[in-house]
This record gives sequence, structure tokens and C-alpha cells, in this order.
Amino acid sequence: MNSIEYNFNDKIINFNIPKIMGIVNVTPDSFSDGGKYFSIDDAVNHALRLIDNGADIIDIGGESTRPGSDPVSLEEELRRTIPVIKSIHQNRKDIIISIDTTKSEVAKQALDSGAEIINDTSGLTFDEKMIDIAKEYDAGIVIMHIKGTPRTMQDNPDYSNVVKEVYDFLLVQSIKSKQNGIDKIIVDPGIGFGKRVEDNFTLIKNLEYFKSLGYPVMIGLSKKSFIGKTLNLENDQREIGTIILETISVLKSARIIRTHNVKYCNQLVKLASHIL
Repeated sequence: MNSIEYNFNDKIINFNIPKIMGIVNVTPDSFSDGGKYFSIDDAVNHALRLIDNGADIIDIGGESTRPGSDPVSLEEELRRTIPVIKSIHQNRKDIIISIDTTKSEVAKQALDSGAEIINDTSGLTFDEKMIDIAKEYDAGIVIMHIKGTPRTMQDNPDYSNVVKEVYDFLLVQSIKSKQNGIDKIIVDPGIGFGKRVEDNFTLIKNLEYFKSLGYPVMIGLSKKSFIGKTLNLENDQREIGTIILETISVLKSARIIRTHNVKYCNQLVKLASHIL
């Protein structure tokens, strides 16, 4: 696990030390920062600040995946994301860019514009062409577990063994990807995506188990509702709870932290590197 190293267009990432993925939502309705960076200029400037604060990867999303959200059209998602990716790539050619999408055409145009990773919250299940695009471009792929769709995923999700079910899904999808010529695989248990509060804590508690898949484990729990429900806090009050759980996740083998607060997470990684 500690020897995993990926080459993204001559940008080398070694996962001995956790890496930080900064979130840029170019949406009017994302649960944490919807509307804040909806203009192209605001989104690009925010991304550049995240890079200056220590982000290794910038994740650009143009479609909200908050519980209950509706999908947006292909044209609208392209309009939101592609200009942002092009501008970031032109300004910071050394940064790795990820496209947060479940649409293969969005992924294709993002990769053409400078992105190197596809962050597919459907785990390659919503669009059968996604694997072909990843292979064609030699892209990295984040395979995430979700139960249902963003619109329905929190409608009474139920598991008999959440760790086993999520692990088995990630195993099957990563094998499928590998067999189709995709080498740069990242796995994500999908905190908050069709999970009850206790499911999220169980997954974090057992995060080391996912290391046996043989790929870097990504975790995205920044400001999510299970933190708010547990601590009775609104969205803008969840920073401390977030960094605590991100710390626990790193100590339990997470190697990519997808977060809104890159500055805090950068401090976490610097301190954890002395322990890891």
C-alpha cells in the first residue's frame, strides 16, 4: 500500500503521505458551498486559493450530489465545469485536476481540457462509457460506493453489513476497471452517500479494511450531515468535527482527503507525516 505511486502526465503522486483534494463546487445548490463559486471567475480564484493553501488535487464539480438533488443537463454541467478546468490548467500547470462527474462526455471534455482524474460518485455504474473514456485517456479513476442516486440515496438506506457490502462493491468495480486497462484506481467508501449516521461511523472505524483492496483510499466527509446530526451543529459550525474525523481517517489509512478546508487539512497532513 505505502509503495503506491501514480503518474498523472508526469506529475508524480506517492501515497506514503496523505494527499489533499480541495473541493470546488461550481453549482448553485451544493450542500456546503452552493452558489459561493457559481461564476467562473469565483470558482477559479477559489481553486487557486486552495492550491496556495496546500491542495495536491483540485476536484471540480458542476452537479450537486447532495441528498435529494436532481441531475443537471449535460450542456449545463459542461458550461459550469470546462471553462474552470481550462483556466486552472492554464494558471497552474503543475496541479492535478479531478472532474467530479458521472457523465462520460463531461469526463472526456474535462480530460481534453487538462483534468487527469475522473471522480465518479456512481462507482462507474451510471454511464457504461466511463471506463472506456478512462482507458482512452489513461486517466485516474475514483470509484465511489453509492446506494441509489443522489435524489433517493437517503430514503431509508439499509445494510446488514455495511463494511462488507461497500467493500464487495469496490472490489468488483476495481477488478472490472483493472481488466479494462485502468491502472490508476482510487477507492472511496462514499461517506454520506446512501448511508445512515451509524453506517458512516462504522465505515470510518473500519477504514483500514479497505486498504487490502490494494489502492489508495479516499475519504470525503467534510461538513457532512452526519457530523451535524451527531453534534447538533449547522453546516458552518462543522469545521472542528470535520478535522477530527479527517485525522482519524488518516490514521486509519486514508490516503486522499477530499475537503473544503484545505488549510486545516494541510496542518493535519504535516503533523501526521511525522507519525506515519
